[in-house]
Amino acid sequence: MADSSFLATRLDRGAAPLAVGDLLALIVLLTVGALNHSTAEFLSSNPLYLLEVFAPFLIAWALVAPLVGAYSAGAVETAKSSVPLVIRSWIPAAAVGLALRAFVFRGGAAPAFAVVMLVLGSVALGGWRALYFRLR
Repeated sequence: MADSSFLATRLDRGAAPLAVGDLLALIVLLTVGALNHSTAEFLSSNPLYLLEVFAPFLIAWALVAPLVGAYSAGAVETAKSSVPLVIRSWIPAAAVGLALRAFVFRGGAAPAFAVVMLVLGSVALGGWRALYFRLR
């Protein structure tokens, strides 16, 4: 009997390269953001700082993206299906990440920061996926 659970329909093995690329895109985005507010010397001498920057958004992404369908069978077909899925996944994941940042981790969730994360995260994830399908 095939496993037809909700999560099983949301995860496709062929999406593994997308998952790796999504994580790298988010890490690059968050690192660039941290470098805009801190020096490279500060970041290199305080490696846990970067982990605290990454953690709320990567945790949120890991929780939300599979539920919304960022790694479903449709996500691996074409850029036309994959890019909207990743953006639709990023919006609630960013909201969860902002809440984690505000209430669990050090940092705030100012409205301007929320807008920047929503827009730049969508551009980073959507752009990387569009590039992936163009080069594939």
